[in-house]
Amino acid sequence: MSRVYIDADGCPVIRNAVRICSEYGIPVTLVCDTSHSFRDIGAEVITVGKGADSADLKLVNLINAGDIVITQDYGLAAMCLARSGICISQDGLVYDSSNIDSLLLSRHIAKKVRRSGGRLKGPHKRTQQEDKRFETAFEVILKSLTNNKERR
Repeated sequence: MSRVYIDADGCPVIRNAVRICSEYGIPVTLVCDTSHSFRDIGAEVITVGKGADSADLKLVNLINAGDIVITQDYGLAAMCLARSGICISQDGLVYDSSNIDSLLLSRHIAKKVRRSGGRLKGPHKRTQQEDKRFETAFEVILKSLTNNKERR
């Protein structure tokens, strides 16, 4: 059975994902560092110590092929894809081999701009439309997995 893992550090769709997963009977694990606390969320919570990428590395080591990962981190998504995970962003973008390289390149370029003293726009205020887009894309993935199980 597939499981859903959420990169919970700063993820705005945790409750949405947990609610949807409960409707499908799919277990959810949140992975976060000690600067976050989740209670009564309806999911297993794994808390790791603070440190560069500590939660990401823990999450990558937990997933199995076919597990779903919700993350906004392109680097984490790339590592999960390499382990045959299914990755989706908090905005409903499904990461795959057709888009991960260009996303990683854009991340690299943005990091170079910031290092050289440049500034980039920060994130905009999250909208209900973005939440709905995530929910729709996430349910497409879950329905696909459910349909594939029924065919076996």
